[in-house]
Amino acid sequence: MKKHISYIDDWNAWEEGFSYYLPVTVRFSETDMFGHMNNTVPFIYFEQARIEFLQQLGFMGDWAKKGTGSIPVVADLQCDFLQQVFFNDKLRIYVKVSKIGNSSVDLHYMAKNEANEICFTGRGTMVQISVTTGKGIPWTAEERARFADPQAAVSSVN
Repeated sequence: MKKHISYIDDWNAWEEGFSYYLPVTVRFSETDMFGHMNNTVPFIYFEQARIEFLQQLGFMGDWAKKGTGSIPVVADLQCDFLQQVFFNDKLRIYVKVSKIGNSSVDLHYMAKNEANEICFTGRGTMVQISVTTGKGIPWTAEERARFADPQAAVSSVN
């Protein structure tokens, strides 16, 4: 039986909804003196996976262009730990779109080890804002379509 997590209604359906992942190996510097992964590290992994995922969808190039006027900001982020992770463990950090808002997107994360066990999960909201006003900029129909296609960002390592 898996732990109750508020953003997961059906574990099997939720898990099957992921296609994109980023492989990572837990570095020595990311562990404590007992070899356990530090509890801040999943947020770094979420960031890495999120950036790669958004690059695959074509967003990072858009935001990086000079004069674009918009940037992505993380509005909230959480992590739920299911089991211990140790130095040199090889993980797959999955990311998917859960919900598309007017100018926000809710992303979900899942980390699996080499035994295909879920080690930790997460979710977070990212908002596209104006660099001048700090207010949300609505997604265009084309941007929404990129987010809505679960196969648009499939790991090259899949």
